[in-house]
Amino acid sequence: MTTETLEKPQITVTDAAINRVAKILAGEADKDALRISVNGGGCSGFSYQYDLVKDDRAADDIVIERDGATVLVDPISLQYMAGSEVDFVNDLMGQSFQIRNPNAVASCGCGTSFSI
Repeated sequence: MTTETLEKPQITVTDAAINRVAKILAGEADKDALRISVNGGGCSGFSYQYDLVKDDRAADDIVIERDGATVLVDPISLQYMAGSEVDFVNDLMGQSFQIRNPNAVASCGCGTSFSI
């Protein structure tokens, strides 16, 4: 008899993103995490949604906690984000969270929507 162990696909969060989430949460007394989810819609088919939440952790969420920051991703969104890296970028175009998703075959110019 063979037993297979299936690991949950992981999402990584860069130090820049962790630092930004921690800074945002420090200024929001009634929020304790950043929830990232994938929704249908957007110019490329799916879009990322970012919500500051309080006491919104489900038992099956992926939870990334580090340096005063908590990031939550639900299992449905994880299907579309497996292997992704969440980053925070501050460049000439402005400041934003960006997700480098290896599953996306196309994305919009602003980086908030994608297709698989």
